[in-house]
Amino acid sequence: MTRTYREAGVDIDEWNRALPRIAAAAAATGNPSVLGGVGGFGSLFRFDPATHPDPVLVASTDGVGTKLRVAQALDRFDTIGVDLVNHCINDIAVAGADPLFFLDYLGVGKLDAERTAVIVGGIADACAAAGVALVGGETAELPGIYESDDFDLAGFIVGVVARADLVDGSTVVEGDAVIGIPSSGLHTNGYSLARRVLPPESWGRALPGGERSIGEALLEPHRSYLDEIRILRRAVPVRAFAHVTGGGWTENLPRTLPDGLGVEVHPGSWAVPPIFTLIQSAGDIGDEEMARTFNLGIGMTCVVPSSQTDAALAALPEASVVGRVVAVEPGEPRVRFT
Repeated sequence: MTRTYREAGVDIDEWNRALPRIAAAAAATGNPSVLGGVGGFGSLFRFDPATHPDPVLVASTDGVGTKLRVAQALDRFDTIGVDLVNHCINDIAVAGADPLFFLDYLGVGKLDAERTAVIVGGIADACAAAGVALVGGETAELPGIYESDDFDLAGFIVGVVARADLVDGSTVVEGDAVIGIPSSGLHTNGYSLARRVLPPESWGRALPGGERSIGEALLEPHRSYLDEIRILRRAVPVRAFAHVTGGGWTENLPRTLPDGLGVEVHPGSWAVPPIFTLIQSAGDIGDEEMARTFNLGIGMTCVVPSSQTDAALAALPEASVVGRVVAVEPGEPRVRFT
């Protein structure tokens, strides 16, 4: 007969072992705006609207997707929290927002205090690097929903931007230049296809053209573009940003453009990392499918007036001109590779 919660699959004592380390990690990201600490029913954050005149709150939520399977197979959990935070930061930074605070959700089949502390430690490290307060979250042990070693991870972020400083793409015009900033790899998208064509038994092999293994390349953390966005906005009038995530180039760039406009992309104007070339050859994947699944080595695009191209590249030397804004007719593809 089952008489305890532990016998039913939920170990509160294991959670209590993890809590001090989680609380310490969160406390390391705190600032004077955070009231209280981890453990309350709700997180408290004092927002000063004077810092952003006519403030607009910008919020986003996302996960890490099946990249978690790579972390499980390689038994390495210190980077997926970084993936989570940086993805969410980028999603609000494209609107010009400064991130304020972050919360996480971790659902597990069986709670492991050590693994949980490592995951949350990665989240806290990424928050601290970006000046974001980790104000709370939820860790749920859900036997029957997840198998014992399975888990899922999600994040929630809130930022702020002065209404006059919003970047929404409304001023983009035909002829504008499209600037690309390199990615660190797949980031957090396309892993279901990548894992299909590169099975786990291949992950220990060296990545062609590189010094890392295939597994290490797959686990490379999602890059944050917060600093680059701030630098570029100080240097030139940026008209639009696009975070190249799920849906790749095909789906994400049009989200930042007015109706009737698209992007002509110039392949060869940036270096495609070897991991993408390997995925394409191993899976015999067409160019169009690659472009709508992966970032192909560019994780963030920026639209600037063509007259500001040199200034933009001077501000971000690693960036490159990857295309231009063009007029498109209804029904035509809004992203085309020339």
